[in-house]
Amino acid sequence: MTLLYLAGLLVGIAGMIVLDVRFGLFFRRSPVRAATVMVLGIAFFLIWDVLGIRLEVFFPGPASIVTGVMLAPGLPLEEVFFLTLLCYTAMNAYGWFTRPRPARKAAA
Repeated sequence: MTLLYLAGLLVGIAGMIVLDVRFGLFFRRSPVRAATVMVLGIAFFLIWDVLGIRLEVFFPGPASIVTGVMLAPGLPLEEVFFLTLLCYTAMNAYGWFTRPRPARKAAA
């Protein structure tokens, strides 16, 4: 059992948290709305994954990089953390591009 992939995902999530707190991008801006969007996004992609697995479109990756904990046949524990990172990254990017910016002074 290796924890390297899971550790990498957790480091990525921690990085998203640091960026969010530093720049007020997602959870810091509106915690309830952010939690709702995050849960709905993860749920959507989990359903997507389960359907893909059942239709035999998605196949498990190399077993050597996952912990071996399966949430469902073909759905490793790490997938939830990957989807969390995916959703958090997307929402932080959205928060970055839609953040209020200070007015620029006109050049004289």
